[in-house]
Amino acid sequence: MDDVARRGSTPLVVADDTRVLGVVELKDIVKGGIKERFAELRRMGIKTVMVTGDNRLTAAAIAAEAGVDDFLAEATPEAKLERIREYQAAGQLVAMTGDGTNDAPALAQADVGLAIGTGTDVAMETADVTLMRGDLRSVPQAIHLSRATMRNIRQNLFWAFAYNTALIPVAAGALWPAFGILLSPVLAAGAMALSSVFVVTNSLRLRRFRARETP
Repeated sequence: MDDVARRGSTPLVVADDTRVLGVVELKDIVKGGIKERFAELRRMGIKTVMVTGDNRLTAAAIAAEAGVDDFLAEATPEAKLERIREYQAAGQLVAMTGDGTNDAPALAQADVGLAIGTGTDVAMETADVTLMRGDLRSVPQAIHLSRATMRNIRQNLFWAFAYNTALIPVAAGALWPAFGILLSPVLAAGAMALSSVFVVTNSLRLRRFRARETP
């Protein structure tokens, strides 16, 4: 059984009333590209931790194959929740990805909960984000997209603030005493509409978003 677990598999003992007949080996296949995605998260400055209910030998083999930074094995839903609280108490921002009902408490506790779209309804209802594809390769893409969205929001806020700071005094007649310049109400209305068009157009650039790996 230990040999099976060290290969990253789950051993099941088959027996009758008096003797062991054999051991069945069940193995979750690590999907292609997962190790590269964990490496991508590491380059982004994100520590990855696998928290699983599997036994320690199996968890250690899978963690090594997937390339995660750390793992916690034989974890109950309460243990998952406690591990997240420990990271948060240390001042760390925690994102939790899960797909099962037993992941729901941890997804709710995490600063950001990400549910796998092929998982349970409870997980998706509890999480902040649902990944439509049924694998972890979407996690780095979701983070890249969220960062791009925040950059876009900051750009729009800066533009709106600078634009209004510059033009509202002009519309109020600030240039009249020195230069005799007044802004026509028609031009002022057009200028405000132009500001809205710029903000919306800048936001629509996210439609062309394509996640790129961090160099």
